[in-house]
Amino acid sequence: MSTNENASAPGDILDNGVDYQLEQAKEEHLNLDKRSSAEMNTLMLDRTFRVNRYFWMLFIVLGGLTTMMMATWGVQMWNGLGITGLNRPVMWALYIVNFVYFIGVGHAGTFISAALRVLKFEFRRPISRAAELVTIFALATAALFPIIHLGRSWKAYWLIPYPNVRQMWPNFHSPLVWDLMAITTYLIGSILFAYTGLLPDLAMARDASTGWRRRLYTILALGWQGTERQWSTQEASLNVFSYVIIPVMFSVHTVVSWDFAMALQPGWHSSIFGPYFVIGALFSGVGAVTITLILLRKLLHLEYFLRKEHFAGMGMFLLVLSFTWDYFYFNDYIVPWFGNDPAEKMIAAIYQYGWAAPLWFLMLFSNVIIPPLLLWSKKGRTSIPNLLVASLFVQVGMYLERFLIVPVALGINELPYSWGRYIVHLPEALITLGAFMMVAFLYTIAVKIVPVIPLWEIQEGQFLHSVKRIGRMIVQTKSEPD
Repeated sequence: MSTNENASAPGDILDNGVDYQLEQAKEEHLNLDKRSSAEMNTLMLDRTFRVNRYFWMLFIVLGGLTTMMMATWGVQMWNGLGITGLNRPVMWALYIVNFVYFIGVGHAGTFISAALRVLKFEFRRPISRAAELVTIFALATAALFPIIHLGRSWKAYWLIPYPNVRQMWPNFHSPLVWDLMAITTYLIGSILFAYTGLLPDLAMARDASTGWRRRLYTILALGWQGTERQWSTQEASLNVFSYVIIPVMFSVHTVVSWDFAMALQPGWHSSIFGPYFVIGALFSGVGAVTITLILLRKLLHLEYFLRKEHFAGMGMFLLVLSFTWDYFYFNDYIVPWFGNDPAEKMIAAIYQYGWAAPLWFLMLFSNVIIPPLLLWSKKGRTSIPNLLVASLFVQVGMYLERFLIVPVALGINELPYSWGRYIVHLPEALITLGAFMMVAFLYTIAVKIVPVIPLWEIQEGQFLHSVKRIGRMIVQTKSEPD
């Protein structure tokens, strides 16, 4: 890396203007605010190892609500699916809504990390691991819902193709089998991708800890010593995972869209569902990752690592996805409207004038109006309250969008005498609430075990970046790695 003698050297402040620019650059850009490795390690591990009464309060509340979810699921298995709102004609409802929603949230995390790594966006460095953890826990939660929806959950192993004396094999025409393969592929890939990037920080935590933590980190670090060969192998592995995981993400959520598009159900049979579902997944997922980063910054006091430049990048990403989602939603709406099919017209009437109209207009307000309104300007994108409000509205809007697609649209078919309206029952509501709490519960435990900020990536970025004085201006420079 090339160095410059005029760059941020002590005592090299020629006037107040240059000094002010240098301080501003350090405040705005993490890569320029260099600290020693020991100082950053201590700063991060202090947040990771500290377990206070607030953590235990959160642990008890979230753990209790997660236990409530599991208990409700047990009651459902004992009494049967009849205790839910599932019935003809609405046989897919809140459980499938949750499945699609959590799959969408889970898709964005690893995609953010992989895509931004491939494109070499620098603002990805401190946010990549937090995003990857969102993927792992959201996908694990999503994987439960096809099993919960089965009713006879203990029969779930029938979905797995294995040799058996009865010569019974899964039906590969079933969307359940498609979902099993899709989730398994993406979850395994995401875990391997996240774990590969975690190794250097696990070794750092191993060397700085004692007792049970040291024993745990010793096992998880897999003998990492930071040799040149290990760094080279890790870099090559992360690049391979990054290029592979991106097309896998697109294919997986396309498979989820086929759960609906392959049916002849009005409101579902659409060739646009593939890209529409992919954009919707990224939209809700980026919003969920943004909320996570804001909470981590506030609760763990990570202001040094998570700065306005990182939230500005996420805000721009969210704004672009909002416009893209608007385009695909318009496509999905205008084509059935032009086709003038009676059942499709009735679904549109329920959305616009019927009992689902408040949900439909709230969905449009949350997804179409709020993100551009709050994030259009740079000042809005760097405002953390603005980002939090916009991201929360996106979660509400995208959940409602899935609700309108699944139980509302499913209540209207080609036979008017069999139309029906779905009403949420208590077991479904409790399991849904518990699912959100389960993701938060797993995340709360994770941030107290592994460093949620990838320190080695930040140190690499700070090594590659420096400042150079040109006249009375301070300019950021970057050296490319060998």
